[in-house]
Amino acid sequence: MKKTLIIIAHPNYGNSLANKTIIDKVTKDNPNAEVRNIADLYPDYQIDVEAEQKALLEADIIVFQYPFYWYNMPAILKLWFDAVFEYQFAYGSQGDKLKDKYFIPSFTVSGQEESYSASGYNRFGISEFTKNIEQTANLAQMKYIDPIYEHGMIYIEGVYNTKESVVSNAEKHAVRLLECISNLN
Repeated sequence: MKKTLIIIAHPNYGNSLANKTIIDKVTKDNPNAEVRNIADLYPDYQIDVEAEQKALLEADIIVFQYPFYWYNMPAILKLWFDAVFEYQFAYGSQGDKLKDKYFIPSFTVSGQEESYSASGYNRFGISEFTKNIEQTANLAQMKYIDPIYEHGMIYIEGVYNTKESVVSNAEKHAVRLLECISNLN
């Protein structure tokens, strides 16, 4: 069985409803998955590059779990990529250390699906916002898996959604992520 590594990049994971629900279900159903919550590990944003690279080297399937912030990943994950996917590790003439590992973006989207289209208020579909991570995987010679995401993953009492709808969406997301991991084994 392939080893799964989950990189959680949520700056306020303790108060997350959607991302926490996803990770709780995934780790319950896949207890061998290693989970690294980088916001908790590096609250000072001082990434331990060697530790992170070691975790990547030991994994076959790498899941990046995060909330979709301002059409991108949270700052901690961007910094993590900048530090960890360094020259001659992830790319360069000898940078093939991640070659053929699976790269799975898994994120939660607050906005409704119809808002992510040419006619929606965000003007673009999700796939247009994720070209940068697809290219990151490509440059690192990784096997990019299309993102797993779910819309309507924010709960603000009296404003957006209900707790129950967010949890339901998060559970559906977790099932899809688990199926994806299972299909790669």
